[in-house]
Amino acid sequence: VQLQASGGGLVQSGGFLRLSCIASGLTFIEYDLAWFCQAAEKDREFVAYSGGGTYSGDSVAKERFSISRDNAKNTVYLQMNSLKPEDTAVYYCAAGIFQRAGLEPSTNSYSYWGQGTLVTVSS
Repeated sequence: VQLQASGGGLVQSGGFLRLSCIASGLTFIEYDLAWFCQAAEKDREFVAYSGGGTYSGDSVAKERFSISRDNAKNTVYLQMNSLKPEDTAVYYCAAGIFQRAGLEPSTNSYSYWGQGTLVTVSS
């Protein structure tokens, strides 16, 4: 299984980016997907979730962001708007299979992780 994240870069405050994550080696539609971010010297934190498979919970994302998925392309996206310097972090996509609610924000819920893509927001 591979998750390949892309789309990061340097953007000015107030700008936007769209991150992509292409998955291979798994049955994409069966998986719950998420984005996390990790700033320097901080813990990895939950950003957004898109449901799939058995549980298939409602999509959720932090303010200014939205998540979407294209099952035909095995791709999940993170649209990031009105970016702020505090959004600067490495962004990771993740995939897992959930059986119940409440697991979305936990890194332990996801079996597979992408390599991360760096987003830098300048002030």
